[in-house]
Amino acid sequence: MSDYDTELSRIVEELNRAAPSQKPPLGTPASTVSLDHLLDFAARRNASDILLVAGAPPVLRVNGALAPNPGAALEPENIRALILPLLAPPQMEELQKRKSVDFGLVREGLGRFRINLHHQRGTLAASIRLLPSRIPSLETLHLPPALARLAERRQGLVLVTGPTGCGKTSTLAALIDIVNTRRAAHVVTIEDPVEYQHVNRTAIIEQIEVGRDAPDFAGILRSIVRQTPDVILIGEMRDSETMATALTAAETGHLVLSTLHTNDAIQAVGRILDSFPAANQPQIRQQLSLALLAIIAQQLVPGSDGQSRWPATEVMIATDAVRALIRKGDDHQLRSQISTGRADGMMTMEQSLADLVRAGLIAKDTALAHCFRTDDLQRYLAA
Repeated sequence: MSDYDTELSRIVEELNRAAPSQKPPLGTPASTVSLDHLLDFAARRNASDILLVAGAPPVLRVNGALAPNPGAALEPENIRALILPLLAPPQMEELQKRKSVDFGLVREGLGRFRINLHHQRGTLAASIRLLPSRIPSLETLHLPPALARLAERRQGLVLVTGPTGCGKTSTLAALIDIVNTRRAAHVVTIEDPVEYQHVNRTAIIEQIEVGRDAPDFAGILRSIVRQTPDVILIGEMRDSETMATALTAAETGHLVLSTLHTNDAIQAVGRILDSFPAANQPQIRQQLSLALLAIIAQQLVPGSDGQSRWPATEVMIATDAVRALIRKGDDHQLRSQISTGRADGMMTMEQSLADLVRAGLIAKDTALAHCFRTDDLQRYLAA
């Protein structure tokens, strides 16, 4: 058994010994002491996530891949003892009502964490995301430097899209950090939970956590617009009310940054429109065509070295031509605008993947597995 397996097995045994009835040492529940050991272990292994599922050992995600672990399994009752003491009464109520809850955790000396607690097979399970302590830059994220220009705009909507775990929150944090460095702006973020903590520099930044500081995105967003912010970050546009308020804010003198779960830029346009009744969609098209600045779709792709991951990005900039297509409903022509718009800072996902292959950062087979249009990728690679 490797040192990795031995240490993780020891932590699991410690977790399974922790029970709610144990007397907490120095005012701390015994289970949370064991949790700290697991969090420290994951941090030392440079893991991004920890998965806790009853009947299986803890599983770490490292460089986007799950690290196999043949160690001892967690007991259902001890996952409850491990996580439930962390919940405040409102979070416990949400767990009981919705069967899942998201919340943030701060551990002195260990860092900050985002936890999703949910049910599976009648037992509690948890997914724990380890949050970086430093605000990333576009350079450290290996994102196109031209995206920095978006943070300098005074109004409009910037969307970052992609699947869970693709780095959308990190991209937004990097853009907010550019604002914080270059502009004397009032920035308000609405997140669930707050992931990156910004320190005021040139800007003044307020960070509102849904569930702790506000009941929901839509309600606090309506209130925030009356608080004279220059920049508004919305962690996720989850419903039509939030989308409508965000579009109005972007039209009326605010820079609005947010995320959606879509694979590419064109799907993001469709997702916004489909959130509204058909009778309202012409108005929403008009608003979106006026408010949109850019849509950035991204995914993290395994590197050719077997250890790193690289962002493949699709960027659609709202040029006059793009705005006209959105306004007219000619969404099927947007891809042509993106593929021929490199001079304006645009690129398709396939162009980005081809660039990564040519730079030797990812393998061709990896690019083919992550592209949406194989023929386009093959053509770019042959060029």
